[in-house]
Amino acid sequence: GHYNGKIESPRIFERALSPEEVASLRDGAPPQSLSAGLVAAWDFTRDFSSTRVTDTSPNGLHGLAVNMPARAMTGYGWRGEVVDFKQAPGEYGAIYFHDDDLEDAGWDVDFELTVPEDSRSGVYGARLRAGEDGADYVPFFVRPKKGTSTAPILFLAPTNSYLAYGNLYALRSDDVREWYSRLAGRELPAYPDHPQDRYIVDNNLLSLYDVHSDGSGVAYSSRLRPILNMRPKYIYTILGLGAGPGAPHQFNADLHLLDWMEAKGYEYDVATDEDLHFDGAELLEPYRVLVTGSHPEYWSAQMLDAMETYLANGGRLMYLGGNGFYWVTSVAPGRPHVVEVRRWRGTETWEADPGEYYHSTTGEVGGLWRFRGRPPQKLTGVGFSAHGFDESLPYRRQPGSTDPRAAFIFEGVAEDEPIGDFGLVMGGAAGYEVDRADPELGTPPHALVVATASGFSDGYQHVVEEVLVSDSHQGGTVNPLVKADVVYFEGPKGGAVFSVGSIAWCGALSHNNYDNAASRVTENVLKRFTSGNPSS
Repeated sequence: GHYNGKIESPRIFERALSPEEVASLRDGAPPQSLSAGLVAAWDFTRDFSSTRVTDTSPNGLHGLAVNMPARAMTGYGWRGEVVDFKQAPGEYGAIYFHDDDLEDAGWDVDFELTVPEDSRSGVYGARLRAGEDGADYVPFFVRPKKGTSTAPILFLAPTNSYLAYGNLYALRSDDVREWYSRLAGRELPAYPDHPQDRYIVDNNLLSLYDVHSDGSGVAYSSRLRPILNMRPKYIYTILGLGAGPGAPHQFNADLHLLDWMEAKGYEYDVATDEDLHFDGAELLEPYRVLVTGSHPEYWSAQMLDAMETYLANGGRLMYLGGNGFYWVTSVAPGRPHVVEVRRWRGTETWEADPGEYYHSTTGEVGGLWRFRGRPPQKLTGVGFSAHGFDESLPYRRQPGSTDPRAAFIFEGVAEDEPIGDFGLVMGGAAGYEVDRADPELGTPPHALVVATASGFSDGYQHVVEEVLVSDSHQGGTVNPLVKADVVYFEGPKGGAVFSVGSIAWCGALSHNNYDNAASRVTENVLKRFTSGNPSS
């Protein structure tokens, strides 16, 4: 019983209009021009970033947009000459409603927890139990008190990415399920096998990778709703098709890194993307090292600005993931629980319609950061190059690894030793989504490529944003850009960057009781970054 589609300029009159009056409204006359009877005239060309819906009638019957219907959408008068709604707001008078929009589930509060003053910064879970067998773990993050730090290392939880992937169940789509079935070489289920996935599908909970029931893309995600795949024991069942039944992804994949730091005895603080967005460089300033999660894909402009300031002032970054710093992401003003993404010309599951590339919440153009002059290579030395889901591979050392500047990275690692021919994410340290160095996209000229994973199957495909003409030669067996690079370079004032270019890296750290080449490389870098000048 809910409407799917665009509505523009609704008006209510207390009397029947004459044919001449209807014609004048059709031709663009303001409703106030009619002699009498106007009850309400809502104007959707105002207040794009808010929940307010303005009534321009004398009665002031202003409305509220509930559950984030899409705003800044092209209206019936859009001419195609202007694509930025801020330049021609009158042409963007439509709101796009969907029967499955959900900003806030509106649940009553069942319990509250006051975090004790002496609690250590970290990732926690509230265990909820129902009966003898039912249990759930709701994660939450405890950061140090604002303006303080308690450790030299900061783990930045990529919560924007958790929101983007929140409730992703890719097999809900017949087309996607057929594609994965071909890749896996077996028929995949039309209905989920696991309780979390069944809840996601049965309750029609959507991620930013899904489309609404009418086929339009999902542009907003919110943390004020159930997110069933952001759980410590959740397994993303479509991963690892060639190497097992599934693999960790996002939140629970990042727990591999925290587990490794706990096992190695490192002291660290935890903060989130939301913290960085609002606190900026001040949040990062106290820390010697910033460590990312496995897939920090969704970054706001404020976050990038803070990271650039941190690195310019001597900060040290360990980017321990793949396909990071990729999509332009906005946080809704006044609604920090909401993020927005408008997809176009990227490796994507849907694309925004023409004229709808600009974010309604901030007015900025969406898409990839690389098309706004901020490719990830400029920040971390590597950027998204390929993705695949059959297996992960090990890295091999490259000539850059013998440079004296990189000697500390490989202490205890033989020159011919594979790095990560094991792992919890599809069996290796390089896989799922992988990054490469590219000087044309901003990899610093003094950066060292110290290791590379190559030889991927055609299940790995080069990213579409770099394919200008279809040529059927984008798979791992034929395209040399389908690879993962480990990169190291120094920055100003004793700073440095170390990037592994793979989502699967953190899943290799615990192998052989944490005694393996990937673990040693990570520990060598973290020790140097926390204890002294990396270039010394």
